[in-house]
Amino acid sequence: MDWQALVLTLKLAGITTAILLCISVPLAAWLILSRSRLRILVEAVSGLPLVLPPTVLGFYLLVLLGPRTSFGRLLTSLLGHPLAFSFAGLAVGSVIYSFPFAFQPIVAGFAAVDPALIDAARLLGAQTPRLARTILIPLAARSLATASILSFLHTLGEFGVVLMLGGDIPGSTRTLSIVLFNQVEAFDYPAANRTALLLLVFCVIALTAVYARPSRLVSRFVEKDREDRLA
Repeated sequence: MDWQALVLTLKLAGITTAILLCISVPLAAWLILSRSRLRILVEAVSGLPLVLPPTVLGFYLLVLLGPRTSFGRLLTSLLGHPLAFSFAGLAVGSVIYSFPFAFQPIVAGFAAVDPALIDAARLLGAQTPRLARTILIPLAARSLATASILSFLHTLGEFGVVLMLGGDIPGSTRTLSIVLFNQVEAFDYPAANRTALLLLVFCVIALTAVYARPSRLVSRFVEKDREDRLA
């Protein structure tokens, strides 16, 4: 097991998930609370990474963040190094590539909140930030948890964007998916099996937690309803 790559992968997935939540929650809240006509366009654009080949997205990010474009040269002058083939560039690519896995569940969760509650809060003078903080986020907590887990797992196993944008630099851009590719390419199937099994077990456990949660919520609701009736 390449422990350095494991730590780097977990670090990348954690940072990516945190950034995605910081972006997706306010954007989804604005989209739902403002009832903007841009919703269809924003959701369509956010879904592009789902259908776009990862190598295509990685290639365009590589060109954009590299020294061949004005934007890339500006970033290089500001940061002192190019974003391409660096951990920071890898994080940028991961955020873009995993964006729909965070944004869409949160939008769906916010949209499922009863509009009557939002309208009542508006009548009491609550503005968009307070509506999001006191109504949308608490009532859509499961959607936020789902978005977090899906974003983390998707970043954990991404390959095309990582390979195109980050390459294979030990300690900087070499993730577990790159390690697995290298092991298979070297015909080291026992090591590849251990790496793949680790990713598989981790993903199964996390997804089981996501799908098991609704049943717990339903059982708690039933118990609460039964207690209220007995009282």
